[in-house]
Amino acid sequence: MSQDETGGGGPGAAPDGPGHPAELSAEQQSVEQQSAEQQSAALPEYAERVLDVADLIPPGRVMTYGDVAEWLGDGGPRQVGRVMALYGSAVPWWRVVRADGALLPGHELRALDHYRTEGTPLREASRRADGHLPRLDLRHARWDGSGDGDGGPGVGRGEETHT
Repeated sequence: MSQDETGGGGPGAAPDGPGHPAELSAEQQSVEQQSAEQQSAALPEYAERVLDVADLIPPGRVMTYGDVAEWLGDGGPRQVGRVMALYGSAVPWWRVVRADGALLPGHELRALDHYRTEGTPLREASRRADGHLPRLDLRHARWDGSGDGDGGPGVGRGEETHT
């Protein structure tokens, strides 16, 4: 099932088609916001913890799915990926990435816009690469969850933080 088919949306529902927030009436936006708030209230505990970690990642930095699971001391990359696919639109989803540095399939251009805006280190693609899209430079962009970045533990959506 694709992220767009989950109903929760991962990196968002539809990229920029009908229903994009800029095209919704105030009433539709209010209904969507209420739906998101209800969904947030019903999040599984593990999903809430994953989203809290995603919120902690400073702009311009990333963590892999496996990094998030390791930081939590629970689950694995697939579980974190599943949470991000279902509920990730509520957090800076582009900061939780694949271990190979490839941009999230289907959301490459939106993620790339975020990375460029935030100054996230990228490796330019070779001319042989499909679509000539860059990859994340994980050696420089990866965040270890320490407090030495621009916002570390203690800055997030939830009241509890990892210590």
